Amino acid sequence: MSRELYERAVAIAERAYAPYSNYLVGAAVQTRDGKIFEGVNVENAAYPLGVCAEKSALVKAVSEGYRPGDIAGIGVTASPCGGCRQWLYEFRIEEVTFLNGAGEIVTHSAAELLPETWDLPA
Repeated sequence: MSRELYERAVAIAERAYAPYSNYLVGAAVQTRDGKIFEGVNVENAAYPLGVCAEKSALVKAVSEGYRPGDIAGIGVTASPCGGCRQWLYEFRIEEVTFLNGAGEIVTHSAAELLPETWDLPA
């Protein structure tokens, strides 16, 4: 699943809207029941108001009724930022696959990417 999600993320990245950085990011999440939601980064001239690809894909899943624990994995074309790592952790995603700085495709749990995080509501 991990490699397939990463490849879906690479394919969708070309749809990103990144006129300021030209850094196109794609993401694909797969739910435990097999549904896939894709997302891209969307930049804005007021830079902090942009949306990361991971959030974009997760918001699509949430809008279709999925909740934390329902997402099995995510593939991303870049290492998730700190804010996205919190999102991935809160959604209890077990497999986060991305291209690391050494150019290798790696898979970690969201908990491994964000140790010592805040406790989640039960």
